[in-house]
Amino acid sequence: MKISWMRHFTLIIALVLLAACGGKHTDGAGASEDPMLTSSPTLKSITDEIHKSPKDAALYFERGRQLHKLRYDSLALKDFKYAVSLDSSKSEYYSAIGDLLFENKDINGSLEWIQLAIRKNPEDRKAHLKIAKLFLYTGDHARAFAEINIVLRKNVYDPEAYFLKAMLYKDLKDTARAISNLQTAIQVSPEHRDAVVELGLLYSAKNDSIALRYLNNAFVMDSTDVFPIYAKGVYFQERGDNERAKAEYRRCILADRHFTDAYFNMGYILLQQDSTAKAWRQFDMAIKTDPTNTTAYFNRGLCSEIMDSLSNAVADYRTAARMDTGYAAPRKALQRLKQKM
Repeated sequence: MKISWMRHFTLIIALVLLAACGGKHTDGAGASEDPMLTSSPTLKSITDEIHKSPKDAALYFERGRQLHKLRYDSLALKDFKYAVSLDSSKSEYYSAIGDLLFENKDINGSLEWIQLAIRKNPEDRKAHLKIAKLFLYTGDHARAFAEINIVLRKNVYDPEAYFLKAMLYKDLKDTARAISNLQTAIQVSPEHRDAVVELGLLYSAKNDSIALRYLNNAFVMDSTDVFPIYAKGVYFQERGDNERAKAEYRRCILADRHFTDAYFNMGYILLQQDSTAKAWRQFDMAIKTDPTNTTAYFNRGLCSEIMDSLSNAVADYRTAARMDTGYAAPRKALQRLKQKM
């Protein structure tokens, strides 16, 4: 299961490729010929303003924000850094660079820029919380708590501080304190959806049916994100209520046809119920939505083997073994099939 504020990238490859696509971007006058800088009406408007005021740091910062929304990260990074070069007094410029580097898994670089933001403005709550998130990611719990407490000493009602504190306690396996801090975050800010989702997950792990109420509420708060529906399916599946689990996975797929885990879990249940052909189709959809899903290849191969389609089974087992050399199951399956063929 994935936490909404946590995203996974490969730093070096991502930044090298992005830098290559942003090679035409020039600083200074901002009179770049890179078509990405005018690829939306908003970007075109800001770029036109930059042509008129090439030394306005705020314009570069705003264009960087818009570029980041469109995932043009190398271009965004250049604009953020140029904004800093024009106006080194704004902590939010440094913090934006730190955020971008963190998302691309450059932890050390991110920490350096966010620390610079705090030096520029020691009262910057966002920067303190961002550093806390970094320390949570690296497992430095003591320093993370220290940064959060700096924020709470300034504002005892900061919901994001309580949420991050809950994530620290969750990481430390202290479920009771994690739940307590999440409940405080919701009391302070009832619209804090991430806290509602996390409460659903923690209560689910405790085998407490109140989890369903939190997950339902989270989906009502934002029906474009079907993860809470998937989480309800997992709740039922882990308790052996497979029919209700399948119903939730169907809801999930109907709302988001690219939700790989719902296909996979549906396939797993169907395989246990001896509906092998139906299970094969679900694992096939999981692969189509995520061609890197090694376990989906293995399970599709297992379905093929059960249905005596051995050549297809071998193909899937070989793919799974090649994609993950440490995955023992497909190698054992290939050895087993040698005796059948």
